[in-house]
Amino acid sequence: MTLAEKIFSSHSARKVKAGDFTVADLDLVMAHDTTCAWAIEPFYQLARRVWNNKKIFIPFDHAYPAPNTQMAELQKKIREFARDQDIAITIDGVCHQIMSERFISPGNLILGADSHTPTGGGLGALTIGVGSTDAAIAMASGRCWFKVPETIRVEIEGDLPAGCFAKDVVLKVAKKIGPEGANYRVMEYGGELVEKLRIHERLTLTNMSAEMGAKAAIVAPDEKTVEYLTENNRPFSFDQSELKSDAGCRYSETLKINVSDLTPLIALPPDIDNVRDVGAIEKKKIKVDQVFIGSCTNCRIEDLDIVYLMWQGQDLSPDLRVIITPASKRVYLQALAKGYIEFFTNLGAVVTNPGCGPCLGRHQGVLADGEVCVSTSNRNFTGRMGSAKAFIYLASPATAAASAVTGLITDPRRFLA
Repeated sequence: MTLAEKIFSSHSARKVKAGDFTVADLDLVMAHDTTCAWAIEPFYQLARRVWNNKKIFIPFDHAYPAPNTQMAELQKKIREFARDQDIAITIDGVCHQIMSERFISPGNLILGADSHTPTGGGLGALTIGVGSTDAAIAMASGRCWFKVPETIRVEIEGDLPAGCFAKDVVLKVAKKIGPEGANYRVMEYGGELVEKLRIHERLTLTNMSAEMGAKAAIVAPDEKTVEYLTENNRPFSFDQSELKSDAGCRYSETLKINVSDLTPLIALPPDIDNVRDVGAIEKKKIKVDQVFIGSCTNCRIEDLDIVYLMWQGQDLSPDLRVIITPASKRVYLQALAKGYIEFFTNLGAVVTNPGCGPCLGRHQGVLADGEVCVSTSNRNFTGRMGSAKAFIYLASPATAAASAVTGLITDPRRFLA
């Protein structure tokens, strides 16, 4: 069995394989400050009380504090629902980061009313994005029906060259698979490099898998998973022989990628697979108006470590604005303790409260017509961060940091010596 088949089976009343239909028990249901509002009416058509108020997670992250009266009304509606159901609301950062820090354990089956819910698969769980109606049914019943997906195995070998990071790796995967190549399938990452990656890097891989159409993405848990959970005050033990795919299991496809000759990459608008070498794009001298370092893809403390090191002895370009949005309160406080917040602010960057705002063009960094943004987030389609006439380039925190210094899209390697 594949790891995905094992997790579906353990949450169903029977052993299931890819292609089977099943009704499975859930470990957690998440709906945020937009999708939860749309789940309330269908929920009350089904039930008076949620199945388990301790297993419902409602974060305010997409537009918090509310940037306009429309969002304020939506959030008011959700607060009333949460009070009625005795559910705590969290305002501590991006839903996927909070779930990884506090809730997800290896082997879990979790539903989230947000398309980037596959992020949590970096911890060895199946975390699946759904719409608000499915979330409503799940909040009422604690269950959901699935057609068990097939699995694509992505084996990544080699050592990362200097200046390359997990974001560059997953952009290489996206270039090969395309925006629909993993539709309704699980992307299972493994191989020599993935085994070396720490959890914050694995989360980048699984997060971006949503952009390839994946139903879920997963990395088999190991000792690095245990270390991460322990660091987040969640000591955990599990049978590693069970939480991995069996030898000889059936994959729908196996993709092998060697990254030994990888260079820093960047995804040009408006497609996730429109990927080029940063060095080649640097020659075009593309002026940047905004650099965004944030989102559930790349704004954990390890990402900010890179930015901090690269900006030593540098000045930020006066011709652009730099917005840094830590992924969670925990990350924000880690950055504060390390002196990063003061350092970034003194350089002229704006450090916002943890959340999603700029990533989806909701607030705190909306783009105007014709503006160019280098972003560490996950989507570059037309209109994602504001104006439909703006241009979003997706890159690693290192490439974003280098571009913030020069004011042009820039290869980060000369700042990483």
